[in-house]
Amino acid sequence: MKLRYFIPSLVAVVAAMFTGCSDNDYDPTYLSEIRVSQSYVALDVNGGSASVDVIATGAWTVTDVPEWLTVSPASGSGSGTITFSAGAGVGRTAEVLIECEGRTQHINIIQGIATVSNATCAEIIAGPDSKTYRVTGTVRAIANTTYGNWYLVDETGEVYIYGTLDAKGATKNFLSLGLEVGDQVTVEGPKTTYNGTVELVDVTVVKIVKSLIKCDMLTVNGEESNELPLEGGEIVANLTCKGNGVAVEIPAEAQSWLGVVASTVGANPTITFRAAPNTGGDRNTTVIFKTTDGKKEYTSQATIIQKGAIIECPIADFLAAEVGDTQFRITGVITELYASDKQGKSFYISDYSGSVLVYRAEGFIEAGAKVGDVVTVVGKRGAYKDTPQMVSGTFENLKFAVTEVSLAEFLAKEPAADVYYMISGTIDEIANDVYGNLYLTDGTDRVYVYGCYPGWGATGDARKGLIEKLGMKVGDKLSVIGVRAVYKDTPQLSNGIYFSHTPAN
Repeated sequence: MKLRYFIPSLVAVVAAMFTGCSDNDYDPTYLSEIRVSQSYVALDVNGGSASVDVIATGAWTVTDVPEWLTVSPASGSGSGTITFSAGAGVGRTAEVLIECEGRTQHINIIQGIATVSNATCAEIIAGPDSKTYRVTGTVRAIANTTYGNWYLVDETGEVYIYGTLDAKGATKNFLSLGLEVGDQVTVEGPKTTYNGTVELVDVTVVKIVKSLIKCDMLTVNGEESNELPLEGGEIVANLTCKGNGVAVEIPAEAQSWLGVVASTVGANPTITFRAAPNTGGDRNTTVIFKTTDGKKEYTSQATIIQKGAIIECPIADFLAAEVGDTQFRITGVITELYASDKQGKSFYISDYSGSVLVYRAEGFIEAGAKVGDVVTVVGKRGAYKDTPQMVSGTFENLKFAVTEVSLAEFLAKEPAADVYYMISGTIDEIANDVYGNLYLTDGTDRVYVYGCYPGWGATGDARKGLIEKLGMKVGDKLSVIGVRAVYKDTPQLSNGIYFSHTPAN
């Protein structure tokens, strides 16, 4: 394919810095809703501050501020002055936004001249955000073929490429580059860090060296697939090779369950792998195919997946597991909906051992589950900013729908071992502080709670000690889940599951 070389123009970079408002019908610095004294701010490379005057018709907020830049104040109303400050740094740029009544002003920040630095992946990872880098590495995997999101790896590390420009500098045309896993690529673009992941954003492709080896497809039982069943079996890699011979590398952590059992040679060689039966959770590995032209080594790779058993466990064991593809099944009480999820598929679930966010479980909305219900979900152990969560989840079962009732309504119900209610009241007597036997009252009615346990699934000693652990006492407000039961003609809530409580003042 035709290779493209890019030489950055300082004139073009500086000209871009004077881009103003997002609406082309308005002057860059003067809008009816918000005005700024300038839309371009230059900071000293040794560190310093610069200010912009603001006149607005209402409240305004500064957004999209990078970590290296300090903005004060970050919000206000009417007229004011915004000060931008940074420590020592060179070659950094940023575009911050000032939003007011549906209109947006763009303020471009530059500290030093935005030069391009040749670097390794490790040097990019250690370097400052907003600096532009040029790096050469191999395409490890492609995550999005529209915008061009992929992973570049060299001998020092890995960087995520978030957005790739085509030969004319346009976005959303990644496929026109013909870039494939295994190709050696030189790119350049600005660095950013998003949720702990180092990225180069909207990179320009400087050079592509096509790999001499390519994995065209993986097949299982003659059908195209990269997924093996729980029982194990064989999977065949179909290759195209223009080099001298083929070598295969299986990661050390996968060699206990995956091995090579056969191979063929020629321009279209095949490699046959055999996987052992899987007695654990889902697992996968990335195998690497290598060839050479006598001077240089070329690589390609493919990911092999094997389904595993679903591990059913308490939430504490899920939290202790490693991030990966293993499937877990957990059951507990929905304690809270995740307000930040506009899709409404996320919620917190708790059992006797812990609590975790289930992020966007498919089927949750359709099931009609609500806070207080006992549910079962299946998914993978993920994390966000080092906080564990369940991801790629499926809402498997609304185990028990829980109905919130008053004490009078509860007392009027018929006993049933599989119908769950939530009742709330004030603790007016603790009969047993080990198992949490207590009385709740609302001032009119009184219900005996036979056992207030730490959460769903508690058995044996795990049922003990909640009263002492939470410091519950007479006068506290308590919400508890359980079934309507009767003992010696006296109604009670049996095997109570703690939901929440509010200490007395």
